[in-house]
Amino acid sequence: MRIWLLPLLMMPLSAEVLLQQSAFLPGEWATWSHRPETMPRTFIDQHVSRGGQGSLAINGASNVAAYGGWRKQVSGLEGGAWVRMRAFYKAESVAAENWQIVARLDWQNATGKRVGEPAYIPWTRHQNEWSELSAETQAPAGTASVVVELLLANAPQGTVWWDEVSLELISPPAARKVNIATVNLRPRQTSGSEESVSQFIAAIGKSVPANTDVILLPEGISIVGTPKTILEVAETIPGPTTKALSAVARARKSYIVAGIYEREGHVMYNTAVLIDRNGELAGKYRKVYLPREEVEKGLTPGTHFPVFKTDFGTVGLMICYDVFFAEPARALANQGAEMILMPIWGGDETLAKARAIENGVFLVTSGYDHPTYIMDPMGERLAQARDQGTAATATVDLAKQYSWQWLGEMRTRRLKELRMDVAVPPPGVLR
Repeated sequence: MRIWLLPLLMMPLSAEVLLQQSAFLPGEWATWSHRPETMPRTFIDQHVSRGGQGSLAINGASNVAAYGGWRKQVSGLEGGAWVRMRAFYKAESVAAENWQIVARLDWQNATGKRVGEPAYIPWTRHQNEWSELSAETQAPAGTASVVVELLLANAPQGTVWWDEVSLELISPPAARKVNIATVNLRPRQTSGSEESVSQFIAAIGKSVPANTDVILLPEGISIVGTPKTILEVAETIPGPTTKALSAVARARKSYIVAGIYEREGHVMYNTAVLIDRNGELAGKYRKVYLPREEVEKGLTPGTHFPVFKTDFGTVGLMICYDVFFAEPARALANQGAEMILMPIWGGDETLAKARAIENGVFLVTSGYDHPTYIMDPMGERLAQARDQGTAATATVDLAKQYSWQWLGEMRTRRLKELRMDVAVPPPGVLR
């Protein structure tokens, strides 16, 4: 194996580096497929690379069944060790890079048998012609070595070039503890928005601990309990409600998420706002899936699913009726959301649980006719606020990996197996 050339030759090599290679010679990597009939064309391409030293190439060989590529066994591992893998790839004529271009770690015990489940390397950053895949993961118990696999899957006209492959031992990631509070309150018979919002702020003061990182309030906090219409309570953002929430966020040094009705010119939205610890508006999400009842009240649907970087991790927002559809939570998880905060009026509890499980995310709800709870990526409720004026609180660790016994860690596996390239027929069109 050759080590990366200049300028990396001038860098001191740590004993923690298990593999680091960007120049390739025949015999250093083995080729692999399930059987001869599915073997893609593999070759070392001396004309394509990031640094002028060639790359590991795979071509689909006009064979829709072709699945395979390059493998290299790396020793020096023990069960429980944490590793970071990186690899760069360049692709041509590959329709769905997320699942057709595969880098993964296949853990082996001392006798060469698989232990645990292979770890996929899912997160991609595009850098001009080349893309970087990277991930940090933990070797399962019983690991003695690992097979690094660089593959091309079922892309008959596609070619992928792999370069700058590295695997290094790292320290276990530090815990990323997040203190969450979600409020259960339904104001009744208030005079208007200001009084309803004031009751939510009072509930925060009464029931939310001082060291809370993020506080969730329900949907439509500016209308619930009032005799007003959406048209009457809709406001600009920033506006009176966000100003009141900002003061609380700033005083408590907490993020706050709440649902309000937004007015922008003549357009009205059902919106969730994210206020940061300094009381600044960190982002907002306009509800994409509007039920018929909201459309008939004059609301306009949003058009995208943003995620937001906080000082503790990446969060996404959903609102109520979004939970009845798979796309909102999927879109947020695809962009790296680790936690979904969902103001909700009422909705199906089974579907909410499914959204957490299928995307491997924490799901936090604050509702009126839907329970108020904090759920982990396995669909287990960690805390629930059952009484009015109380808050469910829990401390979660965003660095923790959750694994299924027979499937492994599904948050990242799903990203590498999700089929977005298969056309879905338009809704309601019969054939």
